[in-house]
Amino acid sequence: MFTGIVRERARVALFDGGRLIVESRLSPGVGDSISVDGICLTVTGRDDGRLSFDVMPETLARGKPFADEVNLEPALRAGEPLGGHYVQGHVDGVGHVARVEAEGESRRVWIDAPPEILRYCVEKGSITVDGVSLTIAELAERAFAVAVVQHTLEVTTLGSLEPGDEVNLEVDVLAKYVERLLPN
Repeated sequence: MFTGIVRERARVALFDGGRLIVESRLSPGVGDSISVDGICLTVTGRDDGRLSFDVMPETLARGKPFADEVNLEPALRAGEPLGGHYVQGHVDGVGHVARVEAEGESRRVWIDAPPEILRYCVEKGSITVDGVSLTIAELAERAFAVAVVQHTLEVTTLGSLEPGDEVNLEVDVLAKYVERLLPN
């Protein structure tokens, strides 16, 4: 379980399709879960400021390819504050940045998303974009917008987003449970 509050922007040292190695100041143990761009991965090795992960075919099928930098968040521990929202690290799909609009020192980012993502989106609801917990600011027929504050732009990879970029999306898990529990 994660919160979507990124703890580090890390450089990808290697990704060969099955093995991911990132340079990181985090110090998890082997076997710990880390959210990497919103994907829950298990630390399989730790050596000299580098974390290793094995990436399964299911992960590759659901998410976008790893870029030069990734957002990292260690798993939530009991007693820690829940600063974002409940995030599982189970990517639901990939969206595409449609446009980025300046709003003072912040930005409004419009993301085109498939219908299976948009069905769970509500204005002022939660969404995770590349592992970052955000609030949906606006909805359109085929897209949603998030308002990203300057701090988040600086400490995550979201500050470098441009139109056409792919992003990992995870919808609010509570919305999926509500849908499942409602009678048909």
